Amino acid sequence: MLAIRKRYFPALAEYVRSGSEQSLYEATEIGKWLQGVHPEDIIAIHEESMQMLVANVESEEALKLYSRSFIFLIELMVAFRFRDQPEQTPEQRFSEMRDMLLNSHRSVRMVKNKYENVLQYMDSGLAIFDQDGLLSFVNLQMAKLLDIPRKTLIGCNLLEILKHKQLRKGTKRIVLRVYQEMFHRRSRYIEFQDANGRHLLITITYGDQLDGDYLFSVKDVSEYKIIEQSAYQNDKLAMLGKIAASIAHEIRNPLTSIRGFIQLLRPHLMQLGKEEYARIILTEIDRANDIIYEFLNSSKPSAPMKQNVHLPSLLQEVILLFESEALMKGSEIQLEAYDEELIASIDVKQVKQVFLNMMRNAMEAIEERGMDIRGRIDVVAKREGMHAEITVRDNGKGMDHLTKTRLFDPFFTTKAEGTGLGLAVSYRIVRNHGGSIRVTSNSGEGTDFKIYLPLVQ
Repeated sequence: MLAIRKRYFPALAEYVRSGSEQSLYEATEIGKWLQGVHPEDIIAIHEESMQMLVANVESEEALKLYSRSFIFLIELMVAFRFRDQPEQTPEQRFSEMRDMLLNSHRSVRMVKNKYENVLQYMDSGLAIFDQDGLLSFVNLQMAKLLDIPRKTLIGCNLLEILKHKQLRKGTKRIVLRVYQEMFHRRSRYIEFQDANGRHLLITITYGDQLDGDYLFSVKDVSEYKIIEQSAYQNDKLAMLGKIAASIAHEIRNPLTSIRGFIQLLRPHLMQLGKEEYARIILTEIDRANDIIYEFLNSSKPSAPMKQNVHLPSLLQEVILLFESEALMKGSEIQLEAYDEELIASIDVKQVKQVFLNMMRNAMEAIEERGMDIRGRIDVVAKREGMHAEITVRDNGKGMDHLTKTRLFDPFFTTKAEGTGLGLAVSYRIVRNHGGSIRVTSNSGEGTDFKIYLPLVQ
């Protein structure tokens, strides 16, 4: 059997890859050469060889190789049977060949159905257009993305799909964009975000690889984008830490000296009637020191000194600090705690700073929106699996897409006197506690900050 395998496998591999007549002739020679071998053993060797050939190829390519391999097997088996039974009449040989062809056709259909089922239930959307531009195959995931039944799509061309009464306007714009990128810019990879916020990657395959057909593959890569953005954010914070470590002391030391000398000169400035100058200089030096302090915290916050803390009580303390300011500005703050057992192991000082930053941002967002509506801040604390979910929701001016993408970047701010470090510090503190921050916002519709902190089990 080993000798048969050594001759069978390379001949089969050559034929399924090239389809040449010479390699098919080798199938006939092998069939004539086989002696004392049961047909089931030949089929077993064939199946074993094919499994090795399709082990590392795509599903569609494997289907093509299997289909071609049956021609090789039929040629070999015909030669094998004719050699084994030379006394058969031509009619008997014809009848046997017909039966073998029917059996091979059934086998091809079974393999084809098997791989079509695999394609149907893939997590990627797949659609194949033939050379005439007609949709010849579409799987369940693609029909779900288009939100159109599969049976009404098969046989349609692109124009008919665009005119389909069930196709949403947003989806139609995406299809038109894909068409433009593919035919005008010759793009094979297109990435964009749909109306639901999902990041979709479209891959287009065509040419000799598909015998003139066009294969469209659509995959939801939203989770990969979140991981990529998280890694990018960590890289930026790491770079910020290196910068902070090298310049912080170099700046703070001369500022301390300048502040001391200004205080010594203050009496002389008072005699000259220029005390206001001293006050402004000292104020600006203190402001510079505050920026450097926040800068250092954003680059390398001290290790959390953790203790078990009742989160609703901590949130109530933070809200008390803002209640009077909210009343003066005509706003209200509400706390909703759906689980009184929300206890987390945290550094109280650091996490309190995060909540203060969130509340301050919410107050400023409401103030910037103006007096067209009454300001409101809702703070909601509840359990979400193994984490506490703290939501700080305001009805302020909201944010556009560009602001959201740069929200946690160090030194990025939309405020005239902001440092752009508050949210960068908050992000780092929450990450150091094993948590995460998510934000949802639209211009004119307010903002939701969700802070997740691990609960004590």
